[in-house]
Amino acid sequence: MELLLLIFLPLIGAIVTSFLKGGSAKVSALGFSMVSLLMTIALWAKFTPDATVQFSVNYPWIKQLGINFYVGIDGISMITVILTNVLMPLIILSSFKHDYKNANAFYALILFMQTGLLLVFTALDGFLFYMGWEAALIPIYFICAMWGGKDRIKVNMKFFVYTIAGSLFMLLGLIYLYLQNPAKNFDINAFYALNLDSTQQGWLFWTFFIAFAIKMPVFPFHTWQPDTYTEAPATGTMLLSGIMLKMGIYGVIRWLLPIVPQGVNDWMNVAMLLSVIGIVYASLIAFTQKNAKRLVAYSSIAHVGLISAGIFTLNTQGMQGVMVQMLSHGINVIGLFFVLDIISSRLKTNKIQELGGLAKVAPQLAITFLIILLGTVALPGTNGFIGEFLLLFSVYNYNIWLGAIAGLTIIFGAVYMLRMYQKVMLGETNDLTISFTDIKGTEKIVLYTICVLVIVIGVYPKPIFNISAASVQYLVEQVNQKLTAVN
Repeated sequence: MELLLLIFLPLIGAIVTSFLKGGSAKVSALGFSMVSLLMTIALWAKFTPDATVQFSVNYPWIKQLGINFYVGIDGISMITVILTNVLMPLIILSSFKHDYKNANAFYALILFMQTGLLLVFTALDGFLFYMGWEAALIPIYFICAMWGGKDRIKVNMKFFVYTIAGSLFMLLGLIYLYLQNPAKNFDINAFYALNLDSTQQGWLFWTFFIAFAIKMPVFPFHTWQPDTYTEAPATGTMLLSGIMLKMGIYGVIRWLLPIVPQGVNDWMNVAMLLSVIGIVYASLIAFTQKNAKRLVAYSSIAHVGLISAGIFTLNTQGMQGVMVQMLSHGINVIGLFFVLDIISSRLKTNKIQELGGLAKVAPQLAITFLIILLGTVALPGTNGFIGEFLLLFSVYNYNIWLGAIAGLTIIFGAVYMLRMYQKVMLGETNDLTISFTDIKGTEKIVLYTICVLVIVIGVYPKPIFNISAASVQYLVEQVNQKLTAVN
């Protein structure tokens, strides 16, 4: 029952918030998100860090089709639940300085999306997973379409077409698995137990991988991302980059690897190559960006490419790197986009060449921005380091040349991110930036909290590893055992 309440509390909050006006709506949304965070902490305290599924609930939903409301949490899904419910209050609080038209609808959509995300990260029924997948898409579509930039309609349509196409591929795969299942249900454990031949697994790999690769996104399924991140309102960009893209990463780990291990084995070299190409491509494009928000968007593609590569190494080091890097990337990327939102809301621009000297007039912003940026470029002692180290180590062991290329592009990332910081924060002020004011109020709360997380996770990542270690070990062993049995 605890897990049910955790999942549906944001939905209740969305309904309540939709009837409130103005400032009451944002306070309500923050309140419900904080309660969700406290419940997550309580659940974490009761969680046993082994490979079992805990807090599970399994109720018949549509009996005729074998569809159950089946949810539960293991070490892998606990990481994503923590990610969602830690970041959501920060994302909501970051929006407090904006006065959105129809604020009740705006904040209700955010909470509705939170329920969809939690369904995705806890579902153990394929149909329920698909419902959560689509439920998370609907609110972010309206958030971007109604409160985005001037090109929001065209850009949002591209995003919608990409994600719906991917969803249909995944639905096709789920229906096929259902038809192959003698029990005629969508139970994930029944899907794991199916004895599918290599041909079946091969095309099923692509039905799922395309859906997940679009969401992450992985090259060449990434083209919707930079425009959408740029045109979306800051809150929408944070939701997309901080949490929603993790749906794709989680989907690969939870649904792709254990269900079609032979398909993964047959196509992992292609998936690995696409991931590394994405790292290189996004890093090179980031060098050319004149808009800071687009630069961070391409930086995100490069980081996610490394996460994707780490998954397909199929070893525990790489998978543990994925776990901690999912959390770290989410924290860092919403921090970066929030800093850029602060700059944009004051100066009405994110063009790098128009900025400069902000550190002189806003030292607190400059310091917090630097801490978050150092986490992003994986400075030792920050949250980004341990995850990227494990990912690079696993990719290097998989293939020395791919590891070397991925490592070089991480260096490129440090160059273009630090160069952006230099041009935006350092140097002399100009006529535009001289009147810039330092962070205050809720801005301080959000940025200080993110900086603390960057440092604490970087210095002491052990609690994060403890959560997922047993589940990751079990997953990797199961996949490799299936491959050994086939070969």
